Amino acid sequence: MDKETLSRDGTPIAYERYGDGPAIILVGGAMCTGATLAPLGEALSDRFGAVSYDRRGRGDSGDTAPFAVAREVEDIAALIEASGGGAALYGISSGGALALEAAASGLAVSKVAVYETPFAVYEGGGKERQEYTERLTELLGQDRRGDAVELFMAIAGTPPEMIAGARRSPAWPHMEAIAPTLAYDNAAMGDGLVPRARLAAVTVPLLAIAGGASPEWMREAARTVADAAPDGTYRMLDGQTHMVDPQALAPLLTEFFAGPGQDA
Repeated sequence: MDKETLSRDGTPIAYERYGDGPAIILVGGAMCTGATLAPLGEALSDRFGAVSYDRRGRGDSGDTAPFAVAREVEDIAALIEASGGGAALYGISSGGALALEAAASGLAVSKVAVYETPFAVYEGGGKERQEYTERLTELLGQDRRGDAVELFMAIAGTPPEMIAGARRSPAWPHMEAIAPTLAYDNAAMGDGLVPRARLAAVTVPLLAIAGGASPEWMREAARTVADAAPDGTYRMLDGQTHMVDPQALAPLLTEFFAGPGQDA
């Protein structure tokens, strides 16, 4: 990350901007850094000024205690200010929950798009989230970072053999380093259910996207998010999973962000 801005509490937030057009802040999900969304930033750079950043506690950004979701909203506010005072937002997975909260908080946001924010719309989803929260809190409290990452991967549906392979990979120390931020993403997800009251406060155009090859509940969650917002739209991206291809996603985002309501 070549650039840096200061959040309201003095935390340095590192970011990179791709392109010179209207600003779009790209909000990564759990275990993501700004580099994770760099390919999408590059794919959008012909039309927009896409801002990929290290969320607090990750990469080159700081991490001032105590944590609160409101501090991450302030980080986005600082990035918006650094981008000229107004921006659109895109969030993937749990980063989508943070983007929605930022839009509901009244920041200078023109539009917001989210991809597969994993709100539970199935029976027992709230209880599952509560159990995950309790176990994650326990593991992080004991500084068992590797076990916390494994817990997250398991609840995300990663097969045991792939988790074992990840533990042996060169990327594992990096994953352990940012494991404490799993609590930040979990906090952004709230109780794990669709936050209908907060979505009612998102008055700007909202696009909720899900992959056609993802589980049906992911598509249902995206539809529910769109239905709960005053100006929400649902779109399915054929053939895509939770690991969405930036080249497949960029045209849909370009169509949405370049339409009415976004400064050109």
